Amino acid sequence: MKKIISFVLFFFIASCNNLDFVYNENTNLINPLYNKTNIILSGVDLVFMKSYVPMFFGNNQNNKYNLLINIKEKKTKKSIETNQAASNLRYELRFFYTLILNNSNCKVYEKEILSYFSIIPKSAGYNYGTDASIEKKYELVITDNLNQFVSFLSGVDINNCI
Repeated sequence: MKKIISFVLFFFIASCNNLDFVYNENTNLINPLYNKTNIILSGVDLVFMKSYVPMFFGNNQNNKYNLLINIKEKKTKKSIETNQAASNLRYELRFFYTLILNNSNCKVYEKEILSYFSIIPKSAGYNYGTDASIEKKYELVITDNLNQFVSFLSGVDINNCI
């Protein structure tokens, strides 16, 4: 019986010999701008943007980079009722990112990321449900957009000018 257990244990250990772990490299796990970047926001003033920027980029300790984020918003009425009330609104948010290396004062990376969402207003007057839904969708769009930008940085050399 001991020989069989030893045999099974030996083959189990031998079969685990060449395992490659998914998170073996730390390059994709770490934001290269974290605690090194001064963030400058312009354009549309989104409430959630100011609260999420420190979460994604930390506090500026090194001042190695400047990240300019310009946000433009476009609202489109997709369907209009007979009384001219909008029954479907599309919000389109364009985020323009410009990353500048401070010591050489040059552009390192530029990216435009488009995000959008649609909303169906429930009443012509004040409606708490619609307002809460819009706020939640803004929050989701901002986090998704910032995540996309950080993921694009993983494939770029941010220490050389364009």
